[in-house]
Amino acid sequence: MQTRGATVAKLGTAVTIAYASTYYLPAILAKQMAASLGVETSTVFLAFSVALLVSAVVGPLAGRLVDRYGGRRVLAANNLVFAAGLVALASAQGSASLFAAWLLLGLAMGAGFYETAFSTLVRLYGKDARSTITGITLIAGFASTVGWPLTAWLEASHGWRMACLAWAGVHVLVALPLHLWLAQPSGPSIATVESTPTAHCDTAVRRNGVAWVLAFVFGSTWFVSTAMAAHLPLLLQANGVSLAASVVFASLVGPAQVAGRLLEHGLLRRFSPLISARLASIAHAVGASVFLLFGVPAGAFFTVLHGAGNGIMTIANGTLPLIFFGPLGYGTRQGYLMMPARFAQAAAPYFFGLAIAAYGPQALVLSITLGALSCTVLMLLKVPHE
Repeated sequence: MQTRGATVAKLGTAVTIAYASTYYLPAILAKQMAASLGVETSTVFLAFSVALLVSAVVGPLAGRLVDRYGGRRVLAANNLVFAAGLVALASAQGSASLFAAWLLLGLAMGAGFYETAFSTLVRLYGKDARSTITGITLIAGFASTVGWPLTAWLEASHGWRMACLAWAGVHVLVALPLHLWLAQPSGPSIATVESTPTAHCDTAVRRNGVAWVLAFVFGSTWFVSTAMAAHLPLLLQANGVSLAASVVFASLVGPAQVAGRLLEHGLLRRFSPLISARLASIAHAVGASVFLLFGVPAGAFFTVLHGAGNGIMTIANGTLPLIFFGPLGYGTRQGYLMMPARFAQAAAPYFFGLAIAAYGPQALVLSITLGALSCTVLMLLKVPHE
């Protein structure tokens, strides 16, 4: 029987490949794609946003398939979809084929990111999956650290089309075998979400309320996370930070995310994931508020607090549904709970960019408000008996 460490290593590596080859691809290749295809750079990012919307719609189906069949089959088959999408992207000749390729990649992203990996772990380990979920995020937290330099090197050496083809090969030659080597769950299917008898209608109402709270929190925090990923250096500069310092401050987000996840794996694991989520949801709001008040001297404090909160919240996305609803129907429910987050993720760069254009650094008031609201509604929830 495979050890949990081996399962985490395989899934973590495969998720890292999934993010590096798609989610982090446009940041490096968008300009080259646009110039080669004769379209605006914004068109490439629009196609990418469409892919994120598609992934939101696909998420519940992917989760349902994992609940029924386990992650090994679903994730392995999905690697072929990733590869096909990247080959289609490398073969694009205009805007129509560009969008078609990203639509295909959107299908793969909907079944190949964190949520499906979390569902796979819950299918294998049930309520004891918290530590393995944390392990996945610790490894995949380096997706941009690995993906951006490797993609940049491939593009500089062989062009953007060969870079896409190379990532397609990585999916087939590396990620596919890793998924095929995963253990197959031995228990019965957990695809059917437990039906609620009329006598337990109060429990059903309570669970629906919790689901709405979690969907709001996930959507809000992902909006803020994606907005910062797209605009953080610009926000820092708008509040007086120099270009060089803004790059240094922004680079602290990645290590801070990993530090936050290590904190969750160490000290915070003694407490309920709800406690961790409350701290994570308010971290950005506290850091941003201090940055608006004190300016440049608080720039590093802001980015570190934002990164740490974002790192912990990634884990909470997987653990909160588990402690409130249990493993039964986890993948299906997770797909629905994360739909608002996917839509928010697709919209965040554009709408937060409008806010910055209109209000400058005061646009942070929007993200501060969302963080404060998320923490407030999480405070209304009671820590469940695990």
